[in-house]
Amino acid sequence: MNEPHMLPARRRDRLYTAITLTLGVLLLPAAFLWHPGRARELACAWALRLRFPAEDLTGLSSGTLTALTTARTEAFWRDHQLIGVTSGHRHATTQLRLFLSEVRRSGSPESARTWVLPPSESKHVCGIALDVRPFEGARWLERHGGRHHLYRIYANEWWHFEYQPHTHSAPPRLPHPGAITRTPQSHYAYPGDQVSTRRQNAASAHRGGLWRSGWPARRRATWAASWAREAMSSLANTCNRCVCTVRRDT
Repeated sequence: MNEPHMLPARRRDRLYTAITLTLGVLLLPAAFLWHPGRARELACAWALRLRFPAEDLTGLSSGTLTALTTARTEAFWRDHQLIGVTSGHRHATTQLRLFLSEVRRSGSPESARTWVLPPSESKHVCGIALDVRPFEGARWLERHGGRHHLYRIYANEWWHFEYQPHTHSAPPRLPHPGAITRTPQSHYAYPGDQVSTRRQNAASAHRGGLWRSGWPARRRATWAASWAREAMSSLANTCNRCVCTVRRDT
């Protein structure tokens, strides 16, 4: 697979994989004593926790967490592949900060959506999206994740998977996150955030071709910075009333 942003496997990574698999085997007796019916699952979880100590699975929906646990236990014992999670659930504030940072880097909200979505559209905020590593683990999940309702969604992000329990086959792969269907104000409407008149006008200007109208780069950057400051200020003023609906699959 010829994938963008893919780092070649290093000898050190292969060594870490071998050590983690060995740890899993050594932890099996303790896991069996702890819970005989879930020994392989527990031993896998303990070994992966040692391999990926910064991993945080809190906030994932119950269905997503169950699917992930089952999938990587299968990958661990059957095919000797590790699946670690670099990013799971994100708070809306965190997702907004990532989006605004990408807006500043890329120069416009539209181009930022190629890699990062605003909170109102991100499945990370809902707790049903996973960014995984390493590449070999992501490739295994792409091939076998459908059995657990975990699907790769975007062509430009080999690491991004989403839990879709009501899908009976792999959904069509989108070229990038910005290709999803949006509501008219999805550029600027965030959970709990009342869109101001000025931001509505900005959205209209954007849809009318502001970013394609030949504005000088300095003016585009100034407008983006002003918009970013206003968005952060609006979010700060409404953070106490902001409620993010988390999809919980039972």
